[in-house]
Amino acid sequence: MLHAAATGLLTGLTLIIAIGAQNAYVLRQGLRRSHVVAVVTVCAVSDVALIVAGVAGIGTIVDRAGWLIDVVRWLGVAFLLWYAAASLRRARHPESLGDSEGAAVETRSAAVGRAVALTWLNPHVYLDTVLLLGSIAATQDGPTGRWWFAVGACLGSMLWFTALGFGARGAAPLLRSPRAWQVLEVIIAATMLVVAAMLALG
Repeated sequence: MLHAAATGLLTGLTLIIAIGAQNAYVLRQGLRRSHVVAVVTVCAVSDVALIVAGVAGIGTIVDRAGWLIDVVRWLGVAFLLWYAAASLRRARHPESLGDSEGAAVETRSAAVGRAVALTWLNPHVYLDTVLLLGSIAATQDGPTGRWWFAVGACLGSMLWFTALGFGARGAAPLLRSPRAWQVLEVIIAATMLVVAAMLALG
């Protein structure tokens, strides 16, 4: 039970921490202290909904066709390896993130709309959160293990967006450095490889 939740927490954090448009936007809003509560809420609630959908959907399929677990397991391994390779490629050409970008003040509705678009119109979110997390959840011990995995993944998502949005100001000097992003990308790649190995051997 606790092992499944911890696995979900680690996997969820690994996937969500990967630098992308959504995270960059949340970070920028945090740096500017602009509608942070609204943006963090949209991203976290959306992620929880996607995680639950993935775990429920993949779990139902696996219950009816157990052989699919091997298929989704190796698809997950392949995707994690691709993700790790992408992070390493980004680490070769890191970019800084300043708080002066997009300095024009947004309305709350515009900020929420952009957060929704960056979440739900991103095709990778369906691969990461629905397919990949659902696939890894399916390898847990029965329905109880799957849902404890989901609890851990949801907790990881909520913790990450909250920390990213509200902790951005304190970390601003570090996060503006290209070297910091480079180190983060390497850490993400290494973690992806560890999770891929766990999935392959699980």
